[in-house]
Amino acid sequence: MITRHDERGVAGSAWISLLVMVMIMAIGISVDLTGLVNAKQKAFDLAHQAGRAAANQVDESEAMMGLTPSIDLGAASSAASGFLDAAGADGTVSVTGPQTLHVTVSVVYQPKILSFLGSRTIAGDADITLTRVVDGTQR
Repeated sequence: MITRHDERGVAGSAWISLLVMVMIMAIGISVDLTGLVNAKQKAFDLAHQAGRAAANQVDESEAMMGLTPSIDLGAASSAASGFLDAAGADGTVSVTGPQTLHVTVSVVYQPKILSFLGSRTIAGDADITLTRVVDGTQR
């Protein structure tokens, strides 16, 4: 006598397991892409904040004479580096002119759900221009 196995529901199980995998991937992609965008925004924000800290380090004698002050190279680099160290980010500051500087920051993003993708280094940069404003007008 031949015994028959009841195979009802087997096809449904395969579809449900496939659906669960697709849902996990969709949730993982949405969560990790959002985290990646947030890390990019954080890198740009840190670059601008470090640039502001560096731009505050000016040659006071020029400012006291009413001139647009130049950026103090050593103080600007150490102020920006101190800000980035406190924020836990790596970055560089380069003075590109007497009143301009460029800041580059990198942060590491580790995916939360799709961790098999590995961590990514995200870069952000900012160009800062020091301007003198008197009575609401740039000079």
